[in-house]
Amino acid sequence: MKQFISAADVNDIQALVSQALEYKQHPLLHKTLGQHKRIGLLFLNPSMRTRLSTQIAAQNLGMEAIVFNVGQEGWALEFEEEAIMSGSTVEHVKDAAPIMGQYFDVLAIRTFPSLKNREDDYSELFIRQFIKYAGIPVVSLESATLHPLQSLTDIITINECLKANPLPAGRKPKIVLTWAPHVKPLPQCVANSFSQWVNAWGEADFVITHPEDYELDTQFTNGATITHNQEEALKDADFVYVKNWSTFNNEYGKIYCNDPAWMLTNAKLSRTNNARVMHCLPVRRNVELSDEILDGPNSVVTQQASNRVWAAQAVLSNILQSK
Repeated sequence: MKQFISAADVNDIQALVSQALEYKQHPLLHKTLGQHKRIGLLFLNPSMRTRLSTQIAAQNLGMEAIVFNVGQEGWALEFEEEAIMSGSTVEHVKDAAPIMGQYFDVLAIRTFPSLKNREDDYSELFIRQFIKYAGIPVVSLESATLHPLQSLTDIITINECLKANPLPAGRKPKIVLTWAPHVKPLPQCVANSFSQWVNAWGEADFVITHPEDYELDTQFTNGATITHNQEEALKDADFVYVKNWSTFNNEYGKIYCNDPAWMLTNAKLSRTNNARVMHCLPVRRNVELSDEILDGPNSVVTQQASNRVWAAQAVLSNILQSK
């Protein structure tokens, strides 16, 4: 693995999942693999689980992890080519990234979309420029359109649950991604990425449900069944992934509908096959998901979040072994 930006960078998703679960059983299995290696964790936006889990994963492999919060601790970066830097930006990425490439063996970057200009966000300019100029492997800790470490974690968690509670032979799990209300517009990153990874995994009956006007980019959702009828979608589901996202088509980055009727409850869950409920966190309780779900026996959100370490460790291990 030369870099980790999307599902397209993984040759065998199931093999990567198996490696992550092996690390969960034996965290220090390859504790010297990253010895004398450094990973730079660059955050252009806040993080908790992504930052902590990636640091732990790197340390489990013997790597030194150095965190740098770009916005608070460094110069404002310019990413546009041929920019006339007479505004607020102080340093160009083509000057900063090669230095990062000298300091580190792997560079991991987290950035969010602006939700103002779809073309700019979906160009993935920020992460593409780091890949272009750093000269070392780049790992996405979330980008403008995707969150691959979260999605790998999600597939790991689904596999873990299926191993603990196997389905009848020959039946694929039914996985439902459902839109949820939120107090503000959120990026499409997690929903895009989860859709991309489930489709690439190819081991599920995948359904996406959302109100009208919340269609996602078809480059990520092709292969899924899409419906505006949440009750219909939930019928016989084995896994329900709950997430808010803002509009992609028409007016980009908006919330038109904030209907509380879309919040998942135990009454809705009764239509499922005793489905496990997933969420990437942080979660707005009793807005996106009800207390009764989050605190109930069907929630696997804590298990899911803890698996972030093993997802990151499997990715970093693959990159180190490819260098």
